[in-house]
Amino acid sequence: MPGRKHRRREARLAKAAAVAPRPVDQLRPVVRCPTVKYNSRVRAGRGFTLQELKEAGIPKKLARTIGIAVDHRRINASTESLVPNVDRLKAYKARLILFPRRSGQHKQLDGSAEEVKAVQGAYAKNVSSLFPIVDAARANAVSEISRSDLPEGEKAAYRRLRDARSEARMLGVREKRAKAKADEAESAKK
Repeated sequence: MPGRKHRRREARLAKAAAVAPRPVDQLRPVVRCPTVKYNSRVRAGRGFTLQELKEAGIPKKLARTIGIAVDHRRINASTESLVPNVDRLKAYKARLILFPRRSGQHKQLDGSAEEVKAVQGAYAKNVSSLFPIVDAARANAVSEISRSDLPEGEKAAYRRLRDARSEARMLGVREKRAKAKADEAESAKK
């Protein structure tokens, strides 16, 4: 319904204005989809593991307060899943500007007065738009080359595979024929 759509949009804008300059959503990790059918895809996960937070140097209690989703049940099965999420956390931490809780009382992690003043009136965008989920391995996997870059006189890959299969299948028969021909030539000499 158009009216409901309008109300929902107004509510989203009101929420963004109420929490400004904080973003509305949380930073989420990059995870692989389950099952063989979908495991080539990546998506946003529920939260970062405690190991990822530790590698990035972010305490687990602080993480939730600065807009990082945490999932204590998830584990890292490999370094391939750990490294991109640690890099994601470090990139987020580098761009993060913490406002002091009380005016004039700066703590260790708080942003400087100039940084705070520069961001004061601005609305923060969604974290998901600032840190999109992309599969780095898939983005760099395929590269195009032109036909002129291929070596001269090369057969098509399909033809080479068919020839190799044929060679493997006919190997015994051809050896037998060659042996029979050699025996025939030897008997003809006598």
